[in-house]
Amino acid sequence: MDLYLAFLTLAVFLSADAQYTHNFFSINGCSDTEKESMYGTDGEEMWHADFTQMNGVVTLPDFADPMSFAGFYQESIAEQEVCKQNLAVCIKAYKSPAEEMDPPETFIYPKDDVQLGVENTLICHVTGFFPPPVSVSWTKNNVIVTEGVSLSQYRPRNDGSFHIFSSLKIIPEERDIYSCTVNHRALQGPQTKIWDALPSWMLPSLALFCNIFCRRALWCPWACPDCRQCKQNNAIFCFVHLLSQQFVDGLQKYLYLQPYLSFRHH
Repeated sequence: MDLYLAFLTLAVFLSADAQYTHNFFSINGCSDTEKESMYGTDGEEMWHADFTQMNGVVTLPDFADPMSFAGFYQESIAEQEVCKQNLAVCIKAYKSPAEEMDPPETFIYPKDDVQLGVENTLICHVTGFFPPPVSVSWTKNNVIVTEGVSLSQYRPRNDGSFHIFSSLKIIPEERDIYSCTVNHRALQGPQTKIWDALPSWMLPSLALFCNIFCRRALWCPWACPDCRQCKQNNAIFCFVHLLSQQFVDGLQKYLYLQPYLSFRHH
């Protein structure tokens, strides 16, 4: 059994003018196979320890006067030793208790509006899992992709579970199919989410579809970027949108995948 022990520190700071508050947090966690040390503020990571490369990694944007994290890596090493000692004490005291496990939910989406042939970033958000160890892998057209992949540190949630982000740099082309696959011990099998670039012939028809329904106020236009300026507040229209969008999404994916599935069948 691989138990995970994490120490989460929270602190609230007031800005100089006392109008804004900032939540500072640090997390130090360990198990027999995993270890993590990270510092952040307002839900965003500032620094983490890379125990493989044996150094600290600053993840803040560049500033004219950058923050210094001198000595943080050495402190993280010492904290890991304490964490492992405490973990051993807990296992002995509680007689190797059954480990609580929560399976993750996975979402995949592009960072920016998609344009074929233009560089973009796919984001795979894995959330709500415990304990932290998860693995995330990417494929493009059923081929495993490792280049252009990044993985964030585990980040705590208010309910005690964790979430993590993985990203993949892409240049979407017509008929490209990307997938993000997550493995976690609470899952019965790999959890895979698929994202596909719309074929070029479908883009004009979608724009026309959104335009017609938006102008006639028959459709709640949240899903159509060109229609946001005429968003309706009618609850009935919005309810119809929520139901109908599922049908439209399914039809689009079927039309898009039909040639590929027919080819695979033969």
